[in-house]
Amino acid sequence: MSGYLHGLECTKCDAYYQGDTTRALCDCGSPLLVRYELEAIRKAVTPKDIACRLPSMWRYRELLPVRDDKAIVTMREGFTPLIPAERLAGELGIGEVYIKDEGTNPTGTFKARGASAAISRWKELGVTKFCQPTVGSGGHAWAAYGARAGVEIHTALPVDCPEIGWKGCSISGAHVYRVDGTVTDVFRIMKDGAERYGWLYAGALREPYRVEGKKTMGIEVAEQLGWELPDVIFYPTGGGVGIIGMWKVFDELEALGWISGRRPRMVSVQCTGGSVVKAFNNGKEECEACPDVPTIAPGIMVAKPFSDFLILRALYASKGWAVAVSDDEILHFMAWVGRHEGIFLSPEGAATVAGAHRMVQQGQLDRSHKVVFFNTATGLRYPHLIQGQPPIIPGSGNIDPA
Repeated sequence: MSGYLHGLECTKCDAYYQGDTTRALCDCGSPLLVRYELEAIRKAVTPKDIACRLPSMWRYRELLPVRDDKAIVTMREGFTPLIPAERLAGELGIGEVYIKDEGTNPTGTFKARGASAAISRWKELGVTKFCQPTVGSGGHAWAAYGARAGVEIHTALPVDCPEIGWKGCSISGAHVYRVDGTVTDVFRIMKDGAERYGWLYAGALREPYRVEGKKTMGIEVAEQLGWELPDVIFYPTGGGVGIIGMWKVFDELEALGWISGRRPRMVSVQCTGGSVVKAFNNGKEECEACPDVPTIAPGIMVAKPFSDFLILRALYASKGWAVAVSDDEILHFMAWVGRHEGIFLSPEGAATVAGAHRMVQQGQLDRSHKVVFFNTATGLRYPHLIQGQPPIIPGSGNIDPA
């Protein structure tokens, strides 16, 4: 098929570009969003058709940007489980709780979605050299999909990130650079490298196709809940591509007639000192850069997201919220959910639970609400956060539970 991509629309000015351009940003420097021929899609496919397809994010093929199916670079990413968590609901005092477990994706993170969509489309357009700033999981995903696509990936990350980040990138053949500095330093170095060597700079919303992969999280939540949406979605926010993508796709799904106009409140969760939370609390349309704060959840520590205004637009439009949580709260809920629900959350995923706990305490949530938490990566990527050692017994000994 030739796909249904129509063009690229600027998020700030009135510029609109034809769909097969190789530009990554608008001439004004702002992010671009993909627009589709929605009326043609509505005539071509229905939710009933989709239900018969393979369980990956590419089941929503018509709402993804690749022209030719042969260009798709995939490892069956997406269609991750939406797990009911009744004990957690009782603990928090919320009516229904579901955990969308993105840790089951290839490379163990939701980053697989964006890498699959973006690398597929850019390679189709003839682009084969990319650079990806990361705190570990994004670089690993782009390295893996880059290897599968046969393209060149350069990635950089701070030296204090978990080792699995750079090792995952390395095993997939990416050019890996460890930076003795902050996340902000990493972004600056990668941007400079892109300008020097002609790499496509694939930072969050610095190109229009990663968000198309991430938006499929929102389609899946709708489909898995019978084409209805929850009352609240909690999303751990660094670059914010997921929250922007989901809000975008809810517009698309409503235009297709697949969902009603009822939308969830979108809640952005960051670590203490997060710039999105500060901007939201002050009613701002953009963020002021915040200092890099040491945290066990590096995925939700971005000094100033490039697409900050789009994150805030989604929060305001949904009558949502932004909440900051501490590392102690994150560790508490990593442990609680592991012990009582059997799910090994990433620190970013646990942050969403901590954020909900705060909102319940503040009277923002109660037992009348249906809530979805996004666990954006498997906790197995963070083994260093598990403290203590089990006892060692000699091979000739016996177990004494006491």
